[in-house]
Amino acid sequence: QVLLVESGGGLVQAGGSLRLSCAASGRTFSNYAVGWFRQAPGKEREFVAAISWTGLTTIHTDSVKGRFTISRDNAKNTVYLQMNSLKPEDTAVYYCAARGGRASTTGAEYDYWGQGTQVTVSS
Repeated sequence: QVLLVESGGGLVQAGGSLRLSCAASGRTFSNYAVGWFRQAPGKEREFVAAISWTGLTTIHTDSVKGRFTISRDNAKNTVYLQMNSLKPEDTAVYYCAARGGRASTTGAEYDYWGQGTQVTVSS
C-alpha cells in the first residue's frame, strides 16, 4: 500500500502563503495520481486539486484557480500544494489522497489517504 503524510499546514493571515507537502512511503509513488481535498467542520469534503502520475495533467477547482498550484517531484515521492493569496474561507483540514488511475475530482475514487494537516487563515 501507499502511506501518505501531509505537512506544512499552519496559521497564516489573509493574503499569505503556505506550501503543503504530501510525502509517500511504501510502494513507489511515481505511478499514482494524487489529489488534495479539504474539509471544514460541519461541511462536506471538497475537492481542491489533482495531478496525474506524469504531472502533465493538473486539475484545480474554480475557487482556487490562480491561487493554488499542485505539483509533484517523483524523485522525492512528494506532491505539493502551493497556496498563495489565502482567504479565511480556505480554512480547513487538508488531505492528500492517491489512486492508481487517472487524476480525479471524486474522493471516493481514491484508495489511500493521509491524516490531514490543518490550515487556518485569519482575517
